Amino acid sequence: MRQPLPLSVQLYTVRENLATDWEGTLERIAEMGFVGVEMAGFAYADVKEKVIGKIKELGMQISSAHFELPIGEVQGEILDAMHAMGSDKLICAWVSPDNFKSIDSIKALVEKFNESNAVAKAAGLKFGYHNHWFEFGNVDGRSALQVMIDEGMDDDIFFEIDTYWVKTARMDPAAVIAQYADRIPLLHIKDGPTGYASNMTAVGSGVMDFHKIIPAATSAEWLVVELDRCDTDMLTAVEDSINWLTAEGLGRGR
Repeated sequence: MRQPLPLSVQLYTVRENLATDWEGTLERIAEMGFVGVEMAGFAYADVKEKVIGKIKELGMQISSAHFELPIGEVQGEILDAMHAMGSDKLICAWVSPDNFKSIDSIKALVEKFNESNAVAKAAGLKFGYHNHWFEFGNVDGRSALQVMIDEGMDDDIFFEIDTYWVKTARMDPAAVIAQYADRIPLLHIKDGPTGYASNMTAVGSGVMDFHKIIPAATSAEWLVVELDRCDTDMLTAVEDSINWLTAEGLGRGR
């Protein structure tokens, strides 16, 4: 039986806390027992190296990072940040839903993704994409995500499957994960009622069936807790999430 996967937290989840006390927030996350964090920019600190140093000082790893596509003027800045963090998983967290409206628009996006992948590989990194719900809309009888693959997206571009958004798209997260399992090293774990505008809850207190979902990710290396918005105190929800995941044997802390 496979051992529980290590738990990371996407720092976008605690963006408001980071903005007021980034050091204290990172200390609180470490105290909760998270093995790692997933980065989403450094706007809350004057020097990114201070943040990276603090994370390492606290004994946590940087599992992965969300950035823009690493092409054009931002390429050097993104690659420098990735190397400073010591993480090899560079993830495009979002592109406009307009990219998924037609075969031609998806083809154009695939070209950008393949270009980004070439840049990442040349720098010793792996490039991936994080989904929302609109990648599962019907385009010519297929999901937009499948069209991306069919239209020549590089085989080594990985997916960070956001399980909540898959459910919001009225798809079965476990089935989607099983279909693409060999290219999914990361899962985003969030919970709640599902819905485009609904607030989320601590993991374990919503409708997501993680006892079914997580085992489907046979190639996963990390589980990343992410709550975009929450009615309750966010740090409390994050702590409740790691406590539930570890108690259920679905993930492991430090």
